[in-house]
Amino acid sequence: MASPNEPGFRGRIGRTHHDSTPWWPDPPAGLGGPNVVLVVLDDTGFAHFGCYGSELATPTIDRLAAGGVRYTGFHTTALCSPSRAALLTGRNPHAVGMRGVSNWSTGFPHMRGGISPRAATVADTLRAHGYATYAAGKWHLAPMDECSAAGPHTNWPLQKGFDRYHGFLQGEADQFSPELTTDNGHVDPPARPEDGYHLSEDIVDRSIGWIGDLQSIRPDRPFFLYLAFGATHAPHHAPLEHRLGWRGRFDDGYDATRQRWYARQLELGIIPPGTTLAPRNPGVPAWEDLSQDQRSFSARLQEAFAAMLEHTDAQIGRLVDFLERRGLLEDTLFMVVSDNGASREGGPHGVMDEFSFFNGLPEDLQEIVAHRLDDIGGPHSHSNYPWGWAQAGNTPLRWYKQNTYGGGVRDPLVVHWPNGFDARDELRTQFCHAVDVTPTILDVTGAPFLDQHSGVPQLPLHGASLRATFADRAAPAPRNVQYFEQMGHRGLWADGWKITTYHEQGRPLDDDEWGLFALDEDFSECHDLAAERPDKLRELIDAWWVEAGAYGVLPIDDRMIELFGGTPRPGTVHARSEYVYHPPVSHVPADAAPPLGGRSWTITAEVDVPTTGGEGVLYARGSHNLGHSFFVQDASLHFDYNALGTHQRASAPVDLPAGRHRLVARFVRDGPGGVLTIAADDHDLASVEIPTIVRMLGSTGLDVGRDGLSPVVEDYDAPFPFTGTIDSITFTIRSRADAAEVVATARAELAKE
Repeated sequence: MASPNEPGFRGRIGRTHHDSTPWWPDPPAGLGGPNVVLVVLDDTGFAHFGCYGSELATPTIDRLAAGGVRYTGFHTTALCSPSRAALLTGRNPHAVGMRGVSNWSTGFPHMRGGISPRAATVADTLRAHGYATYAAGKWHLAPMDECSAAGPHTNWPLQKGFDRYHGFLQGEADQFSPELTTDNGHVDPPARPEDGYHLSEDIVDRSIGWIGDLQSIRPDRPFFLYLAFGATHAPHHAPLEHRLGWRGRFDDGYDATRQRWYARQLELGIIPPGTTLAPRNPGVPAWEDLSQDQRSFSARLQEAFAAMLEHTDAQIGRLVDFLERRGLLEDTLFMVVSDNGASREGGPHGVMDEFSFFNGLPEDLQEIVAHRLDDIGGPHSHSNYPWGWAQAGNTPLRWYKQNTYGGGVRDPLVVHWPNGFDARDELRTQFCHAVDVTPTILDVTGAPFLDQHSGVPQLPLHGASLRATFADRAAPAPRNVQYFEQMGHRGLWADGWKITTYHEQGRPLDDDEWGLFALDEDFSECHDLAAERPDKLRELIDAWWVEAGAYGVLPIDDRMIELFGGTPRPGTVHARSEYVYHPPVSHVPADAAPPLGGRSWTITAEVDVPTTGGEGVLYARGSHNLGHSFFVQDASLHFDYNALGTHQRASAPVDLPAGRHRLVARFVRDGPGGVLTIAADDHDLASVEIPTIVRMLGSTGLDVGRDGLSPVVEDYDAPFPFTGTIDSITFTIRSRADAAEVVATARAELAKE
């Protein structure tokens, strides 16, 4: 008799178990296979690892390279979300709905903010093959307005093939006070900066814990770990001991540093003999033309970056040491990549706090040099380095992240797998791309491609396995063509040739000037052959359009600013002007929180005060650098408007006997500033002038009834929960008075990618 509830049952069903034959499905085929670790760094340039030519301290990555192979022809998409989608699916990003950052949803199939259900991730496939699957760190593959506790969770890690997750869902994080998610819920960091907390250490602790549990209980099950650090994306945060070790090391500037790194790359064979060092990118001042204050500031910003990379490498080292102690390292395919080139988002001179730039609030360089240099890289900074240091990180290449020249798309790839191949400390020059990583992992693990997943027919893989190149430096490149497109910048590699454009937003595409480069002879894309070979140029331009049609690149969309803070898409959390929260409420990420920046608003808290009195935080948003806090303390009502450490505060004594009360904060915009008023039980208590509106309130979201992360003010001991009952807190927002807030928000969001 067949089983009505299990059609594939191969035993025998009788009337009782005495006359029946049991049967169990075969164990998953992947049991006993090699483990896989995919480490992704953020905004780390081609030259930044020591084994790729820099003088920065990456001993663990260098050790992995010495025990394996380094690729000098590995490429990405020039931006984080598309690169991560390509890495995890093996498909081109436009084809899976992720042409840009996941904050965007444009109404076109190539930009939905989440990975298409037609593209199962490598975690989906490996889990079906018997692997335990873990993700830690940066995600940024879900629509940001869907990243609150309310979801929907469709595009969160656990719905994309991972058994466990611990990290942050957005594009960047404060490394000392991050907005953390564990599995499907938001959690507080396990410690505070003053206790020594750092996000990179936390995610490695979690990774080691998961693997340790698995090995203790099911040692026969292999694992896949996707470890995506927030480093080295801004803010460049590192513990003090790492920052102190780099003091004075970059005082000779980025021009001299880039020359040294270029010479070392030639010595190591990272770049071919005769490679040209690209000239300074447009807008990068010569180091010798900077003032002494500018040099001091710039060098300290680079020190913070170096410290962050060193600290990250040390955390990778803890994972490697753990795997080695457990006897797992030899049969673990360990891959280290970056998602794009070094970032240009610090501007020509760098920033102490990137939100000063986004809000149009200039930084006082003299004050920073005199009093705040030592804060750079610590909890009281949100820094990013200038263009000159970014180009040094991309040595010997042109341009940066977001661009389809080498500085945006050529990145390091280190592969280590002692049981899998014999090559040690060797270079591989084959062209390869992020879309080739998933096919490689499937090849190594033997996991079969999923023709269907959750009932959805799957797109074919667009990449190809690199496994043959592990052992054979002469193996051919896995594919012979790859397109690039990022916000109108376009490119194509085909059989050693590359074409590329630098696109200015708003310029007609047909006016873009294509460059033609023979990459085998011109590694740094410095010798344009377009005028000499118009036939080859035309051939490759035509090929680009063919690839664009095949992979859903059209319509080409060069918008950036317009896609942040614009008209909400249907069904989003922001399709309203009133937000009402009834505690208890989990932390609300910034992109799902009421958009208060640059406009008038009213916050109304309906509270019930106990007989013992009520005090604490009613609402807090942001951090010590930037944000709001509405709180009761010492029998007074306060609203603190923190604009990059400059506090304007409305305060007044308030009588709150036991019972219900209505506490209100009201901001009325008036030109570039406005007036903030606090009230209790329909009586205005105090007002304060806000001279300059903060249009972008930072990347940290809001808490109701507490200040759970980096405290907005130092007057209280965070989280300082409200001791009464908050029945509701209502945010009523007005329409924007002008476009300035949209522009500021957009620039800030783009820098978080």
